[in-house]
Amino acid sequence: MAIGAPAAIPRRAVRQRLDAERALGYVLLGFFGLFLAVFLAWPMAQVLWRSLLDNDGGFIGLANYVRYVRTPAIAASITNSLSVSLVAMVITVGLAFVYAYALTRTRMPGRGAFRVVAMLPIFAPSLVSAIAFVYAFGNNGIVTRQTGVNIGIYGAKGIVLAEVFYCFPHAMLILVAALGAADARLYDAAAALGASRLKIFLTVTLPGVKYGLMSACFVVFTLVITDFGVPKVVGGKFSVMATEIYNQVIGQQNFTMGATVSVVLLIPAGIAVVIDRLVQRRQHALLTGRSVPLVPRRRPLRDTVLFVYCLVVAAAIAGIYLVILASSLVVRWPYNFTLTGKHYRFDTIGGYTPLWNSLEVAALTAVAGTILAFGGAYLVEKCRTVLSGPLYVLSVLPVSIPGMVLGLAYIFTFNAAGSPLNVLYGTLAILVVSNLVHYFTVPFLTATTSLKHMDAEWENVSASLGVPFYRTFWRVTVPIALPTIVAISMYFFLNAMVTLSAAVFLVAPGTELAAVAVLLMDDAGDTAQA
Repeated sequence: MAIGAPAAIPRRAVRQRLDAERALGYVLLGFFGLFLAVFLAWPMAQVLWRSLLDNDGGFIGLANYVRYVRTPAIAASITNSLSVSLVAMVITVGLAFVYAYALTRTRMPGRGAFRVVAMLPIFAPSLVSAIAFVYAFGNNGIVTRQTGVNIGIYGAKGIVLAEVFYCFPHAMLILVAALGAADARLYDAAAALGASRLKIFLTVTLPGVKYGLMSACFVVFTLVITDFGVPKVVGGKFSVMATEIYNQVIGQQNFTMGATVSVVLLIPAGIAVVIDRLVQRRQHALLTGRSVPLVPRRRPLRDTVLFVYCLVVAAAIAGIYLVILASSLVVRWPYNFTLTGKHYRFDTIGGYTPLWNSLEVAALTAVAGTILAFGGAYLVEKCRTVLSGPLYVLSVLPVSIPGMVLGLAYIFTFNAAGSPLNVLYGTLAILVVSNLVHYFTVPFLTATTSLKHMDAEWENVSASLGVPFYRTFWRVTVPIALPTIVAISMYFFLNAMVTLSAAVFLVAPGTELAAVAVLLMDDAGDTAQA
């Protein structure tokens, strides 16, 4: 007994320490689950429930959906949204594929510069793109006045053009990744068998990037059908579901019909995201560790043709932003071209306050979002419990929720009388939270992928040496995953700076954001300041 007693004390201490660490992991996992439940699951349940009530709060079942379908002006928003989304998807993916092919499969000069220029639309709200198209192709646009040709920018045509411009870099990034992952062995085998270049393209290149093409299609379709900024500026009388939600809530104060349209909008967006997830899983399963990178060969004719194509596309993108810059520096476009800086005083929206608010919200979103996304992914991946599966599903759910729907859900949840969460409404905090939820899925999946690439033996060795898991996380996991963490923070920051759809329902006096200020100035006719 005297010999065995001293050994029992360390074992008991180790067991207690492991129990304490396990309890801490469960507590942290519980807080992560509580965040998703309070700020995601509960608000979305509120939208669904509100769509089953009348404006007085009485339960009427599916009556709102019946009225929605039977009201021609409202029901038309469904077919309008689907039509412009499909057309914009086809055009965008077609243009982006050729552009991505030129960047990855040719030796043309300036590929780095072309890629940078193509990324420009990501750094501004879609609303800005729409305003630029008005200045370029509107009734008094520079192209209209110079050529005498009015293409009719307001309506379906304008929505498609502006959405193609806005979604182009999103599709290009996906296709660049797909085309850049080609296996050179397949091309060498096809060439050895005497296949022509056209046949190699049709039988090797296209099948090799088919999942990338499908993913690009679904991403563009989702972006267009859920976008609010472009239809708001150039839609005119052409109603889509995103603007219909805005009109029902802001214009008519009809919150129940706004909730009904929101639920309907969730259906195509959700289907597109689910299919995209399935496509991406299939694509990952086709990757092998024996692939040989494809190095493009120099072909003067092909490289020259694609260089001219990229030059035209890049010039069009840069030209749109030059139009924005030029129109903001003249007294009154297109009547007085005297240079001035008065529009940068922003005297109609209280100066630069919305910009500072946007910077503060974006910075807080980047910090809090990075901690939440990476920490949540670590807990879900490493602390295997019965909650891991449901929490993973909740974490990937936000990607299928349009911003307009999330903003309306937050009105129902946080603006309710007597709610303990009402203290958040009308503050910058609710804007930060909405950004965290709206853009949570991509950072969460990025962090999960990065963590899966790390050897689990690190945690096992640390545990065997008596090192707490949180110390291993801070000293080993975080340094290794630092590039991923930085990418996640930049993703949150950039999206929070340009977000509009959810924020338009949540801003209050003193918390206006830059993107919402652009919308309000454009509505007031002060387009130069916008």
